[in-house]
Amino acid sequence: MELGLDAVLLARIQFAFTISFHIIFPAFTIGLASWLAVVEGLWLKTGKSVYEEIYRMWVKVFAVAFGMGVVSGVVMSYQFGTNWSVFSDKVGNVIGPLLGYEVLTAFFLEASFLGIMLFGWGRVSKKMHFTSTVIVALGTLLSAFWILSANSWMQTPQGFEIGEDGLLYPTDWLEIIFNPSFPVRFFHMVTAAYLTTAFVVGAVGSFYRFKDKFREHAKVMLTMAMLMAFFVAPLQLLIGHAHGENTLHHQPIKVAAMEGNWEAGPNKPLYLFGMPNEETETTDYGITIPGGASLVLTGSTEGEIPGLKDVSADERPPVAIVFWSFRIMVGLGMAMIFTGLMAALLFFTKKLYDQKLFHIWCMLMGPTGFIAILAGWFVTEVGRQPYTAYGVIRTSESISPVIAEQVALTLAGFVIVYTFVFGAGVYYMFKIWRKGPAIVGDGQKYYYDASIEKSVTNLLTKDSKGTA
Repeated sequence: MELGLDAVLLARIQFAFTISFHIIFPAFTIGLASWLAVVEGLWLKTGKSVYEEIYRMWVKVFAVAFGMGVVSGVVMSYQFGTNWSVFSDKVGNVIGPLLGYEVLTAFFLEASFLGIMLFGWGRVSKKMHFTSTVIVALGTLLSAFWILSANSWMQTPQGFEIGEDGLLYPTDWLEIIFNPSFPVRFFHMVTAAYLTTAFVVGAVGSFYRFKDKFREHAKVMLTMAMLMAFFVAPLQLLIGHAHGENTLHHQPIKVAAMEGNWEAGPNKPLYLFGMPNEETETTDYGITIPGGASLVLTGSTEGEIPGLKDVSADERPPVAIVFWSFRIMVGLGMAMIFTGLMAALLFFTKKLYDQKLFHIWCMLMGPTGFIAILAGWFVTEVGRQPYTAYGVIRTSESISPVIAEQVALTLAGFVIVYTFVFGAGVYYMFKIWRKGPAIVGDGQKYYYDASIEKSVTNLLTKDSKGTA
């Protein structure tokens, strides 16, 4: 019985669903590992137990997030073989080694020292434990380096040739690794990861201040989070602007979709709101800043902006998704900058730790980093359509010879399993936050917490058996 399902669309939805779950956990662990290294360093330097107690609580959260990132990452790699085998066959010579380097140089590094980081308290020296935390943090950054290099190559492919068999072969590895969009995308993503972690930490600290408990711990968390918001959120705006200029040069149609611009030319407006209409090829109900898009992207209102009509309809990405995802990302970025500025104002007026309305705002801002990352990822990946490797291989040419109904069935299975598995993981994180840090003062000592090891072992056991 034919149901009229589209295998390509379903495979894309399945990949989008799984990567949306996957990306938020590595992004969180990238920022969280670096923050934990800073916290442990402050503990070693000052000897204040508050830093140790904060570390002890948040390392449990890190363990759960890391485990869920590993599980969801394995599922991603399987899909390259099941749903996108043609793509894997054609570009495997180019991006396969990059993914291999990520495992060899980054994941093994993280995994080797993760055990010491999680279970080494009282078993190794303080300096060795701190070193392990730093190495894990560096490992997460190195992992991001290789993954983003591979993904950026799909956005701006270079350093290869197409053989007579239709396969891609590398000709210059430096050009492949350091492709034109990679440097700015790497810094944009890492900065996003740091901001994501900062706003989660700030939300937890604000919750404690709002409830008037763990006052010193909350003060440390809120202070460090707002420092990151004040200094890094504006920096992210500048990096994002550089990313936009890079995209304008290498993927002009993606920029046209981001701006909802149909006709190429100068003095193009910046849409604050609008409804892209692909049938009429217009952006309806627009609220605009005249000449704003040209000014932002080129530095002049007379700057030329590409239009979606520059190419045929089958060469355009889904405009509405790209258009609105971009505005969600930018809007949340501006909210982060506003939060940092408000925090600075409250700090200098000595109200930062007692202004409950601001604490409620920070709690609401807690998940915004994840939302902004997902929105930015949709802009990047959906905006690349209809290609998997931009200008080289179309998405319709990349899919395996699969049956649409089978893809739909596995997609439904993923939705069910992910809801339970990752729902349980997130629930456990909230349970850790509600319980709060254990207080070590008055001569009390920490004892080995077997619950951490049990949780991580269960997740990794599921991963190794492929049951997740």
